[in-house]
Amino acid sequence: MRSRVRLASLRLIPLALAALLGGCLGGGPRPLFGLNAQLAREGSSHDPALAGPWLALIRGRQGRERAELLDLRRTAPVPVPGLNRPDAQPLSLSVDQRGERLALVRQLEGRTELLLYRRSLQSLQRIPIEPAGVPRLVSLSADGRVLAVQVSRGGLWQVDLIELP
Repeated sequence: MRSRVRLASLRLIPLALAALLGGCLGGGPRPLFGLNAQLAREGSSHDPALAGPWLALIRGRQGRERAELLDLRRTAPVPVPGLNRPDAQPLSLSVDQRGERLALVRQLEGRTELLLYRRSLQSLQRIPIEPAGVPRLVSLSADGRVLAVQVSRGGLWQVDLIELP
């Protein structure tokens, strides 16, 4: 009788371990393999910014880089007419949680500039850096009202916060 109980207990050990490991691993980070494979198929990409269902990234195609916006609910690109120029190099990109505003740092004609794109208006507005500096990285708040910008001034990296109307 005692050996039957012991044998039954030994049989339960793998189940208990599986349940324990499953509980420990179930809530951990999991790659989104389908979306990752889709992004990999479409070429190189970098500088991702994620807000709500929106993913903004800089993607390279045919030797040229472009700022793009993806709707993760549909796993599809969203048109952003007027955001990219063939002669500009995007450096950093950010999006608000509504996918309405995108902040962009780009190089154009030898200068680096900070821009705000409003998707519903298809308009691109240059944002001045004051005091003068060279923007490098940008992050847009979830509500699209504040920019955090990494700026180089006199050899120092600084972060500016810029409130948007």
